[in-house]
Amino acid sequence: MQIDSQGQNSLHALQHLGVDRRQMLGRSAMGIGSLGLAHILQQNGHAIGAESDRGPLDGREPHFAPRAKRVVHFFLNGGPSHVDTFDPKPLLQKYAGRPVADNLLTERKTGAAFPSPFRFRKYGQSGIEVSEIFSKTAGHIDDIAVVRSMYAQVPNHEPSLMLMNCGDSVQPRPSMGAWVLYGLGTDNQNLPGFVAMCPGGLPIKDTENWQSAFLPGAYQGTYVDSQHQELSKLIENIEHPQIATTAQRRQLNLLARMNAEHRAGRMDQRLDARIQSFELAFRMQQDAADAFDVTREPAHIHQMYGDGVHARQTLIARRLLERGVRYVQLWHGAGQPWDNHAGLEAAHRNLAGQIDQPIAALITDLKQRGLFEDTLILWGGEFGRTPTVELSGDGKPQSGRDHNHWGFSVWLAGGGIKGGTVYGATDDIGFKAVDKPTSIHDLHATMLHCLGFDHKKLTFRYAGRDFRLTDVHGNVIQEILA
Repeated sequence: MQIDSQGQNSLHALQHLGVDRRQMLGRSAMGIGSLGLAHILQQNGHAIGAESDRGPLDGREPHFAPRAKRVVHFFLNGGPSHVDTFDPKPLLQKYAGRPVADNLLTERKTGAAFPSPFRFRKYGQSGIEVSEIFSKTAGHIDDIAVVRSMYAQVPNHEPSLMLMNCGDSVQPRPSMGAWVLYGLGTDNQNLPGFVAMCPGGLPIKDTENWQSAFLPGAYQGTYVDSQHQELSKLIENIEHPQIATTAQRRQLNLLARMNAEHRAGRMDQRLDARIQSFELAFRMQQDAADAFDVTREPAHIHQMYGDGVHARQTLIARRLLERGVRYVQLWHGAGQPWDNHAGLEAAHRNLAGQIDQPIAALITDLKQRGLFEDTLILWGGEFGRTPTVELSGDGKPQSGRDHNHWGFSVWLAGGGIKGGTVYGATDDIGFKAVDKPTSIHDLHATMLHCLGFDHKKLTFRYAGRDFRLTDVHGNVIQEILA
């Protein structure tokens, strides 16, 4: 390629501006394409100037008027037993100790029918039956829609965790919280839009459950170890140990100028996410101290939520929600999971006792603050448990239940949900969803609908195709919508 003296002078000028020959050629080659792209986008109603100046977490409007503006997800890690919580099966008592004909394949060998050790009774005007271990939550049953016909794909924790939280059991995908943040942005630029609280944390392989994956990194969930009360331990590196705030601000201003120069002429979402994370971390130093400090709550609020780490993290969740955080996920059972293959009665009673009062308190608290009607609440695990007893290696009953992906329960409440509702059913003993079987994709589609989204249109272009939370599946559960 020949370049004349005038061209050489132009190259020298570009190099003086910090643009090398490769960048110059790349920009020249892409320039015509960019003009064409801009014309197409304008024809399709996409803003070119103003939209590009929006931050990744700026608030955005959904496809249609939403019933819910925020989400709190109680995730019961390990798989709570539906036949011991929200799906009573009295026939298990009739067939106790006897084999059942449709003993479906699960992860481990199971034997005879195993009746629930807990009493069920009807609650509220709707008369929905709930186990005694969730009696306080059941006090709000007329605000709750119980879906008793959920099913997953496999009886294994890791893929089922990913399916429930990210919509895919095999490939790493953005989590539900990341999709919601991508679609709606946040109402508070000084706090993370998506917070995942998990006392003691999860194994590193499980942190993908609050990942952003191929979505921009700004939508990644912020992990909070809620077993701690001190802010510096709740959120890692929230305080700089050596540099004062004013000096930090000067450093960030310099870094922002350098990043802006580097970003000019580039479209790099990774850089945008990095810039956003620096700025958010700085702003959080002040606002997070207020949001996470539950000592500022009056005594009667603490009494309502109760004691323990899960009471505290649920109270923190309310403080985050009312400050504009879009999605809060509360993990329960990380250190002591709901995975009760043996000794289920004592373990389930203990685990439910840790969260029953906080859940009921949160619903009451949201109501009295005018937040319940536009807050969507989800409760459930990655699958359920078998109605048959699990057997040990020598074939003896262990007083526990195996994983059951064939049928289980979740419940929803709040924004857009018709309370006092039961949707679908498992068979007579609770093994498999038989009436209105409901997939995880159906659940996600319904949640997105409550938030104002057509789940088929909330997409992100990656690797040559448009991805969505529900992949190519999912139907909105119309019967549980208000």
